[in-house]
Amino acid sequence: MALILSIETATTNCSVSVSKEGKTIALKEDSRNGYSHAEKLHVFIDEALKEANIEKTDLDAIAVSKGPGSYTGLRIGVSAAKGLAFALNIPLISVPTLSVLAQQVNIETGVVVAMLDARRLEVYSAIFNAAQSQIRDTQAQVLNEASFVQYLNEGTVHFIGDGVTKTKELISNPNAVFIEGKLPSANEMSVLAFEKFKNNAFEDVAYFEPYYLKDFVAIKPKQ
Repeated sequence: MALILSIETATTNCSVSVSKEGKTIALKEDSRNGYSHAEKLHVFIDEALKEANIEKTDLDAIAVSKGPGSYTGLRIGVSAAKGLAFALNIPLISVPTLSVLAQQVNIETGVVVAMLDARRLEVYSAIFNAAQSQIRDTQAQVLNEASFVQYLNEGTVHFIGDGVTKTKELISNPNAVFIEGKLPSANEMSVLAFEKFKNNAFEDVAYFEPYYLKDFVAIKPKQ
């Protein structure tokens, strides 16, 4: 039996789940109040464990959403996950954030474009087929009217994530389906983390770092 605690903090959604054999048995999350991960994450961890009626010492692994996403959010989530894995002496599992997001779309044909908002007209995106296999690498790309045209010409393309809002303004195609209001959640991490657990696909707790995709750029305050 595999009990896994999953942490998702790559976006404004502060999300924690506990899963058993790949099925979520407890979920605590909140995306309403912006980036409140520093205040809520450890509270949600305790609440999720209580809801699942287990102790931290019962856990078999810790999973964390590794990015891309918010620099600060990823740092908070990964730091918490590494701390728990080290203290409990259990494996650390990392799950790509865009794979977590794509799990929310169940289709029989076409593709899924999971996308997270970046600066200006830029998004972090990856493309998955109907079997949830990634068919295009994760990229930081600047959107324009021709973005994803190769896939749109071939069939239905489901766009999901907080990058959808600005994508809708640029792309007008009958094959485009825009799924709004969705963020990565620890709920969908359960099945992905369990697959990695079964394959012993663990990270080195001491050296693991988030996948930022781009270097952090601090914005200077206006004078």
